[in-house]
Amino acid sequence: MSLAAASTGALNGASNAVKVKILEIGVWVGIPAVFLAVGTFLFAWHIRRTKRKARGTSLGKSETEYRKPELHADSVSIPVELDTGNIEMPAGILDAELPGEGITAELPTKAPLFLTALVSLLSVAPSVHAQGDDLGLSNGYITLSTQNFDLKLVQDAQVLASLNASGGTFDFLPFDYLPFRAGDGQYHWGDVTFRYRTVGSTDWIDGDSAAAREPVTALPAVTNGTTGSVLAASNLGPTLPSNTSVLNITREWLDADGDLALSFTITNVGNGSIELGSLGFPAEFNSIFTNRTAEETQELCSLSDPYIGMHAGFIRVSPINGNGAALIVTPLGDTPMEAYRNLDEPYYDATAYESQTFEGFYEWQTLTKAYAENEWNASVPWNTPSSRVIGPGQSLTFGLKFSLAEGGIEEIDDAVQDTGTPYARGIPGFIIPQDLTAQLIVNPGSGGSIANLTVEPAGALTITETSASLYSVTPSSSAFGRVRLTINYTSGQIQTVHYYIVKSGPDTLADLGNFLTTEQYFTDTTDPFGRAPSVISYDYSVKAPVLQEQRVWIAGLSDEAGAGSFLAASMKQAAQPNADEIAKLEAFVDGVLFKTIQPDDGTYAVRKSIFYYGMPNYTYSSEYDWTTWESWTEDEAYATDRAYDYVHVTATYWALYRAGRAYPNLFSKHPWEWYLNQSYSTVMSAMAQDSEGDWLVGYSTDGLMGETVFGELLKDLNREGWPDQANSLEDKMRARAELWSTMTDPFGSEMAWDSTGQEGVYYWSKYFGYDAVAEKTLGTVLGFQPTVAHWGWNGNARRYWDNLQVFLHHPSPYGGKLERIERQIHHYGSGLNALVALSAFRSTPNNTYLIRIGYGGMNGPLSNIHDDGFAAASFHSFPETLAWDAYSGDYGPNCVGLILGTGSYLVEDMDLGLVAYGGIVNDNGDGTVTLAPRDAARRKVFVGPLELLVEIDAGVVEEVVYAAGSTSLTVTIGQLDGVPTTNATLLWVSKENGNATYSVTGAGVTDERLGWKVPLASDSVVVNIVPS
Repeated sequence: MSLAAASTGALNGASNAVKVKILEIGVWVGIPAVFLAVGTFLFAWHIRRTKRKARGTSLGKSETEYRKPELHADSVSIPVELDTGNIEMPAGILDAELPGEGITAELPTKAPLFLTALVSLLSVAPSVHAQGDDLGLSNGYITLSTQNFDLKLVQDAQVLASLNASGGTFDFLPFDYLPFRAGDGQYHWGDVTFRYRTVGSTDWIDGDSAAAREPVTALPAVTNGTTGSVLAASNLGPTLPSNTSVLNITREWLDADGDLALSFTITNVGNGSIELGSLGFPAEFNSIFTNRTAEETQELCSLSDPYIGMHAGFIRVSPINGNGAALIVTPLGDTPMEAYRNLDEPYYDATAYESQTFEGFYEWQTLTKAYAENEWNASVPWNTPSSRVIGPGQSLTFGLKFSLAEGGIEEIDDAVQDTGTPYARGIPGFIIPQDLTAQLIVNPGSGGSIANLTVEPAGALTITETSASLYSVTPSSSAFGRVRLTINYTSGQIQTVHYYIVKSGPDTLADLGNFLTTEQYFTDTTDPFGRAPSVISYDYSVKAPVLQEQRVWIAGLSDEAGAGSFLAASMKQAAQPNADEIAKLEAFVDGVLFKTIQPDDGTYAVRKSIFYYGMPNYTYSSEYDWTTWESWTEDEAYATDRAYDYVHVTATYWALYRAGRAYPNLFSKHPWEWYLNQSYSTVMSAMAQDSEGDWLVGYSTDGLMGETVFGELLKDLNREGWPDQANSLEDKMRARAELWSTMTDPFGSEMAWDSTGQEGVYYWSKYFGYDAVAEKTLGTVLGFQPTVAHWGWNGNARRYWDNLQVFLHHPSPYGGKLERIERQIHHYGSGLNALVALSAFRSTPNNTYLIRIGYGGMNGPLSNIHDDGFAAASFHSFPETLAWDAYSGDYGPNCVGLILGTGSYLVEDMDLGLVAYGGIVNDNGDGTVTLAPRDAARRKVFVGPLELLVEIDAGVVEEVVYAAGSTSLTVTIGQLDGVPTTNATLLWVSKENGNATYSVTGAGVTDERLGWKVPLASDSVVVNIVPS
């Protein structure tokens, strides 16, 4: 009998039930349960640490059986009798699952609590036992409502416990986990943090309402101001440190015209002036995934993103599934968002703060000078740090307002403007190449009108008003990196818009390719692991390749962090080939990729790493700890059971096929047919099944990072007339799509929650006509990929663990050099999920929200590329850092998103008419407009009014002429300076909606490969695209 089966039998026995009593949230667990929990926990932990085989199930089995071991399932449910006493517990039942066997047990209680975590992890985390009811939950709640909200405040603390739309059941706050967030140091809406000093002194004094809780002093709910009717009021003195008594802080919860508002009044009751150097309002939302099933996470949780834009700042909160009303938090009065600070909290296994299943919380910081002088003194903050002086007897009032976007995520911008908050929208976004003039729409809201605009660094942008509320934004030829535009309003309010300037797209790609194939090109053929020659991982902080790492895959040319560099170098060739770079990549393919990374046994399998620990007579650096699980042995490293790794190799071959097909004279080792077959054979190896239909490679039925390239491969197999291969590949993809159509949550990955599966699930669900699945997938992307006037968050897909994964609060780093749980800016989720949004936009080109997040995400990978061509894995968003990671790491998949997604889009904007995302539009004055592409590759143009996509495989699109009301296009194609020339390009035209077909006419144009072959002379050529 398996351990899981034995555990199931034990759990089913009533005599073995463990009685857990919560008295003021203290926890006592029976000794037998502890032993049982230890055994089952160790088994689950062992499952996670050992290499995983395929999910090993046929298409006929249930969704639960297809789910992999996940952190929330790494414990065993034990029947529990719960005595809640006077504590109000939210409704629901918690299901827990033991990895491998799918056993579940339901806790007979009203609450979906973390009792499985409390039980199974007690042996390793006595901190859970120590957590108490410092909030005073046993004394109940204050239940309130406004026109738009139903809410609960904790009676003793008067912090916000629950927030629902009026009459709704979806809670934006983790009320169901509140009993496990009731300890000192755990933050909630209504808490406050601050630092102050007497004027003339140097040392700051800290204040924090959550540090050592005591019941606040309730005050009469008397409405004196104009911001709204008082619902509840309190003096925070009892819960603040005694040495902060010079400040008297009162808090009010207000009904603000049907919305909810939170207001703090800070009064200096001392005899001298006080400098307030930090002021923060902790923000808590239901983004805790720990011990929830994937389905519960989709149903219950929400995700939040800030716009750190001073008085125009806000927090947007989206249901994780993308459905239903969204929430916004905006300034009330003079309460700018100067920074968004990550909050430290004590760790309890019941919630696993700062882990893969719980990112942690942040606070809206209105004043930051005290942090800028200390913890943040090595970074350049998003906004100028400030403080306020409060004289004796004087007061300052700050506040925030909670409002709904009742129409959902896509109406968040309208909801923000409805509050009177100043607002800005950028086209094509906020990552701008030097050769592109962008546009900025500004709505001053309650700011009055624009008094002036300033740019830092000075001269980096030229801002010109072209019409009312519309500005052109032109980078200088020398600008590079972060640029802040400050809009000063006549009301005294300030808005900051954050740009990132990059070189022109082609120059950026050229720098990338050069750096990868020079600085990152490893040529030491004496390397015992067989890694030379290769494009290998790089540490920018020491300007050297990463040849050793205890996370062996980083130095081992596989996984995202190890394969990323050669993948990026190859993808670059598909868009912009270079003879010297291709020669080095061909040497890598023959000398390393199809020799060692892929075993030389004809299986086309892909190893997890070719660097490992345990090579005889090899000197391993004492800098690293080689005793951890990351330091794989040869057998572990050479395992071929991770489908994600196959995508990188498939994409590498495909990119070289595309370059070789269009520029055959640049290749000397193999013809294009060889690379196409290598790409096909590798993906088919990833999708291998046994005679019973079981999948043989782990995660092969998940959506895989970068697998849009499978779709591109399928197109090319059909174009080349390889029907057998095309049909076989399509059959494999269809089987996966059929599986996803049966699943409530088809977005599984190695993680408990992830933003990686959506790309593949969307592509194939849409391809095979599973429209409901595609729509569901798009909803989740909308939930985690926001749009705001900040280059770092605009189109930034939510990721926070790839620099460091914490498993049971023990470090388990993946791809970054600076290792911590932290919101990552433009990690590969941006580029890959942009493919979903852009595809959806091409199907519904009247929905400009989709192009905004899609183009923001697609341009994200440009910002990772430094001015010398080094590409970083991601940007660190914590305010003490605000810098790119030193490792090249996971950049490769982001580059896949960039190369597959980049293009110029002619879009009908509801406010501006025809605009360009990734190009420049000129009105010719004769009823036509000319679009000049300015994207990275300049080989793809989408004309929104015609719903028409034009693609070429060589050369560049120089311009497209479109006449309003016409169904035809004139396209000019040329050669890119500094790139090898070729004799012809293939042109394809596609239209996602309707049955219209098109033809291409021009001198020498012929039909070929399901498209048109266009001869390319040294000068530009013009073709016409007309309805057939």
